[in-house]
Amino acid sequence: MDFVSDALADGRRVRVLTILDTCTRECLGLVSGQRLQGKHVAAALTRIGLQRGLPDRITCDNGSEFTGRVMDRWAYRSGVKLDFTRPGKPTDNAHIEAFNGRLRQECLSQHWFLSLQDIQQTLDQWRQDYNNHRPHSALDNQTPADYRWGGAYEPDRRRLQILRT
Repeated sequence: MDFVSDALADGRRVRVLTILDTCTRECLGLVSGQRLQGKHVAAALTRIGLQRGLPDRITCDNGSEFTGRVMDRWAYRSGVKLDFTRPGKPTDNAHIEAFNGRLRQECLSQHWFLSLQDIQQTLDQWRQDYNNHRPHSALDNQTPADYRWGGAYEPDRRRLQILRT
C-alpha cells in the first residue's frame, strides 16, 4: 500500500490510499480524502479484510500513516506484519509504485475533479475496469479478477503478500 497525491479543480489537495495484491495484481482499494491518517488506513484494511481475509504481511513505506500507533495497534490485533521499506528506496515496493504511475497516467491526470465525491466515484470506476476488464501481461493476459478466480493459472500461494488464502 502507498499514497498518491493530487488536487481538486479548486486547488484543494487530496490523497489517495492505494492497496494492491501483488500476486493477482488486483487493486483492493482506492480511498481518497484530504487528511487521510492511520485510522483511515486501518478502517480501509478492516473493510477489505472482512471481504477477503487479511494477509500475513503488508508492504508499505515509512509514512506517518503507516508507522503510527493506530496502525501498530491494528496490525498487532489483526495478526498482520507491517513490512516497512527502507527509507528513500521506492524500489523496495516496486509493484505499488508501478501501479501508482499507471493510476496517475490513466486516471488522475485525465480528469478535473470537482469534489471528493467526484474523485472517489471516478476512482471506483477505474478500479472496476482495472480489475475486471483489463488483461495484464504478468498474468498471461488475464484480468486480475479472472486470475484470482482460477482462470488458466492457480496463484502461487508462496507469493501471496497481500491476501491470505
